[in-house]
This record gives sequence, C-alpha cells and structure tokens, in this order.
Amino acid sequence: MSLAAFLDLSGEAALVVGGGRTALRRTRLLLEAGLHVTVVAPTLHPDFAGLPVQVECRPYAPSDVQGRRVVVAATDNPAVNDAVATDARALGALVNHAGDAGRGNLRFPAVSRRGSVQVAVSTGRELPLLAQALSERVSALLPDEAAVEAWAARREHALTLAPAEREHELAALRREIRAALALPLGGAA
Repeated sequence: MSLAAFLDLSGEAALVVGGGRTALRRTRLLLEAGLHVTVVAPTLHPDFAGLPVQVECRPYAPSDVQGRRVVVAATDNPAVNDAVATDARALGALVNHAGDAGRGNLRFPAVSRRGSVQVAVSTGRELPLLAQALSERVSALLPDEAAVEAWAARREHALTLAPAEREHELAALRREIRAALALPLGGAA
C-alpha cells in the first residue's frame, strides 16, 4: 500500500537520467513543482533545449545522485535505470523508476487540476492507462475556479464566527458544495 500525499519540494534538487520522451515528461512535472532539475544523458530530445534545466550530455555516473532529493531513472536501458534507482535509494532519495515502478519509491499519478484543486489518481504500477482515463473523468467533474474561490472565502469567513453561527454556515456551505457536485446531502461531516 502506498502513502498518498502532496509534497512541497519547491527549490529541491532533482536529477533525471535519460533524454527521451519519458524523461522529458518527468522533467516537466518536476519543473512545474518548482524543483531545480539536472538532466544527465548522452543524447537529448530536442524539446529539452527550451527548458530551464542544467544539462550534462554524458552517461550516468553513480556520483550524479549525490545531494538530490528526487531522482528519476528514465533511460531506455534497464540496467542503467536499475543502477540509478539502487544508488539513489541507498542515499535516501525519492526515486522514480520509469521502467519498473516497483524498483522506485516514488510514482507519478495522473493529475487533474482546476485552479487550486488537484486530484491525483494512481492504480499502482499495473494500469497507468486506467489512472489517466479516471483522471480525465474526474477533470470533467471539477468545479470551476471561481466557485472554488468563492467557497474558500465563505469558509474562511465562517471560521471567524461564533461557534453556533460557524457550524450553521459551514453546514450550509457543505450542502452547497455537495449539491454542486450532485452528491447526496447527508455525506461525511
């Protein structure tokens, strides 16, 4: 069983080993999360040129994982990916093994975003295509950003009220949110 969590890793050092399409996708995810990314690969997909990453065009060396909080092994060589994962895990890094998720300790879920709302879906390593399809379905259910912002403002205001009035306002907000999402009104408190 995995621990589902959202981590704030902004400003942390990350390493991506590999220069193909998978490495490019993972690099973009890390950049979106605010990590400082170094990419090590003998050759790179042309789209790496437009990314704010440090590039080292050479084969992987075990010392590359030193000082990295997040490491992605995404080459087309299983032996290199295994070595990267082993080296990084030995140092306590979060490791994503693109070829064999079970060899790492970090998996990237399919994510749906709308404004400040994020929903992540993972099926484990067996069915990433199902996770993506579920994420697309969830995306269609997400409320628009203006509604989320209005609900957040109402909640913040309710928290400033006296206890009885606060509970009344929060209950009304809960009913409104559940109705907007076409859920039964009696759900979890």
